[in-house]
Amino acid sequence: MKLAIIKTGGKQYKVKENDIVSIEKLNGEEGEKVAFETLMTFEDEGAITLGTPSLGEQVEAEIQSTAKGKKVSVVKFKNKTRYRRNVGHRQTMTKVKITKIS
Repeated sequence: MKLAIIKTGGKQYKVKENDIVSIEKLNGEEGEKVAFETLMTFEDEGAITLGTPSLGEQVEAEIQSTAKGKKVSVVKFKNKTRYRRNVGHRQTMTKVKITKIS
């Protein structure tokens, strides 16, 4: 089984084939193929391939669905001035299924 570390949306994810990963929004329709920038791969035999800085686009995936994630509450407060603000944010997330690590 191959493992890989991919980079997308300013974050890094450790994935293997047939994983379903929830990442930040990607432009595309359901069923569309996408490729990710690969930083590192691990083989079954223990061989590690390290990119400097990346190995290129070696991980292929298929978009499953797009939905909003959990709500994050942002609170601003300054004491002694009666200043309080509460703002919520829901990030749009895309679920992708990793189909191939080359």
